[in-house]
Amino acid sequence: MSIPAEPVAIPAQVSALARGAALTPVWRNGIGGLTFRTDDGRFIKWGPLDPEANMHDEAERMRWARRWITVPEVLEQGQDAEHEWLVTIALDARSAVDPRWAEDPGTAVRAVGEALRAMHDTLPVADCPWEWSVPTRIAIAERRGIEIPDAFRDAPEIDRLVVAHGDACMPNTLLAADGRWTAHVDLAALGTADRWADIAVASMSTEWNCGLGWEDALIEAYGVEPDRERLAYYRDLWNAT
Repeated sequence: MSIPAEPVAIPAQVSALARGAALTPVWRNGIGGLTFRTDDGRFIKWGPLDPEANMHDEAERMRWARRWITVPEVLEQGQDAEHEWLVTIALDARSAVDPRWAEDPGTAVRAVGEALRAMHDTLPVADCPWEWSVPTRIAIAERRGIEIPDAFRDAPEIDRLVVAHGDACMPNTLLAADGRWTAHVDLAALGTADRWADIAVASMSTEWNCGLGWEDALIEAYGVEPDRERLAYYRDLWNAT
């Protein structure tokens, strides 16, 4: 997953959704999906149809979460036999892995930790209609044909049940120009889970995006002491599924 460095071919569906607006590619994910920014204040996300964590689910979760936290407003969502797309209003913010923060990883890491804590403290568990529990994640992985070792079925006791982001990697927090977090994106897997399921992934992603030595700084910004057992379990589960 990265910001495209080479020229990107614009899919026909993206061109149609742009309706004449100029397009700038801003992200390519691991399965070939692309995100473009338009010059009229929108983002267009396009990629292969995913039956498990699709953009229809993402749009539904974004609309739900916007009742309590800041996420981009959904304008359009659709799919055909092979691809899916999502159009949202652009916010005045940049991803925590934007080049703007490459020379100031401490600010970005702190903002991501604080943003994740705010999400967990704000979204109401009782009102959330989705799960991101261990059994749910294992079931999804098995439907994809992934063999999950039995050891993963013995999860640590839940520390605190929250509405989890589901993909709390650093790119999915947006920062304002002053370095404060402003919004969350990529909510296709949002659902109830132990908070450590998110903390483990968010802190692990600091190594991918900032280099070694930032994991505990994110956890400190979140506001808890590192729980090494839960961190290890949920990182291994992430990598296995």
